[in-house]
Amino acid sequence: MFTGIITGVGRIAAVHDLGRSFDHGKRLTLQAPAGYLDDVGLGDSIALNGACMTVTTLDAPASRFTIDISAESLARTCGLDQEGTRVNLEKALRAHDRLGGHIVSGHVDGMGRVQVFAQVGESWDLRILAPLEMAPYMAYKGSVTVNGVSLTVNQVEDLAEGCEIRINLIPHTVTHTTLGDLQPGSPVNLEIDTVARYVERMLRAAPTLKVAP
Repeated sequence: MFTGIITGVGRIAAVHDLGRSFDHGKRLTLQAPAGYLDDVGLGDSIALNGACMTVTTLDAPASRFTIDISAESLARTCGLDQEGTRVNLEKALRAHDRLGGHIVSGHVDGMGRVQVFAQVGESWDLRILAPLEMAPYMAYKGSVTVNGVSLTVNQVEDLAEGCEIRINLIPHTVTHTTLGDLQPGSPVNLEIDTVARYVERMLRAAPTLKVAP
């Protein structure tokens, strides 16, 4: 479990194929900030651009670790297969940590595409076209995770080709995450709010559910 509060920005230092076919995944070597891995152990979970991954090897003094990513995960995420790409990092939530963002599972629900990314005053206007199937989970002032970052939806517009969400980014977010690298056309990983997921399920199932006396 995560909160969507990015704790570091890393870089994909190397990408190695785990097999010769498209059914095989890849092994990524990540370069983390200095000291970032001091409290990390083998098998720990770290979210990369919002996708929960398992640390398979660790070199804390060099601030490097590896993860294995399956072909399925590669097909359902973006930004995790190119050497040199910067990625948002977040370690798994501990029981005594502050829940600074919102409850994030680290499971990417779909990929969106940036429509607008432009500075307005001191902030940035970010507009993303999400897939149609994610539209029921997008709400005004609700939460959404974009490339692992917990953000607040300021506007929702249902379109024929998808659902456009509008987000305001403050300078701190642009500076301390990889969202500042976005441009129109960029693909992004999206995770819907866990609470919205359960509410939608309950509302959809309500007519068929029978309450025991």
